Amino acid sequence: MWRRVRNWTGTAREAMRAAARRDVGMNTAEYAMGTIAACAFAAVLYKVVTSDAVSSGVQAVIGRALDAPF
Repeated sequence: MWRRVRNWTGTAREAMRAAARRDVGMNTAEYAMGTIAACAFAAVLYKVVTSDAVSSGVQAVIGRALDAPF
């Protein structure tokens, strides 16, 4: 019985060491690609939001909301 307990704890200890050694995060290249993708998405979103069509649509919605009867 003691041998089983000793074996189990040894196995658990090895599993914990292996888990600690695994690469669980992003490396520098992945951070760089993620940052570039986020900046590109932000630029596209900015262009869409500041376009004439969206701007006039937002102004129309706000205008209707302010002129709503109570």
